[in-house]
Amino acid sequence: MLNLAAATDPGWTARALAGLDELLVDHAHAEKKAAATAVGLLFRYPERADLLAPLARLAREELAHFEQVLDALARRGVPLRHQAAAPYAADLHAAVRRGEPERLLDTLLCCALIEARSCERFGLLADGVAAADPALAELWRGLLACEARHHRAYLDLACAVAPEPQVRARLAELAAHEARVLAAAPPWARLHT
Repeated sequence: MLNLAAATDPGWTARALAGLDELLVDHAHAEKKAAATAVGLLFRYPERADLLAPLARLAREELAHFEQVLDALARRGVPLRHQAAAPYAADLHAAVRRGEPERLLDTLLCCALIEARSCERFGLLADGVAAADPALAELWRGLLACEARHHRAYLDLACAVAPEPQVRARLAELAAHEARVLAAAPPWARLHT
């Protein structure tokens, strides 16, 4: 369903839970970046009428998630602050081809993979904090369903750009690349490391 080539390493959950405040700050930034990515695609491809409304909906929902994470940070007394970017997204997007329509297709598929990884990890996090912080577990369980839907939305948008067999083949290539990116990621308490 999520089209990931590899599951999250079991050690990630322990690292994430040990640095929960840092992870939540990262999560807030990730939601903000997801909204910015959707808006950026609106600006880059205004002629793609079939993409505009779905991308606008994604951007609004990502900003709503950003607000939810800000609320979780406030409940914990943790301010949002600048944070050095984890290399995950940049390393994943390094595989995006430069010519069009390949660039658009690859960007949509990278977004789908990021949403899939978030979905998987929100499940791990919700299970990991359920006893200690039920409110945080509820937040992540709620977001898990949204991320799965976002993953599907980006795949549907990709299928508007290219035939489904081409989308599936390229998705498999990028999923394998995403697994390598994660395997090489630093052991930080971040959503995508």
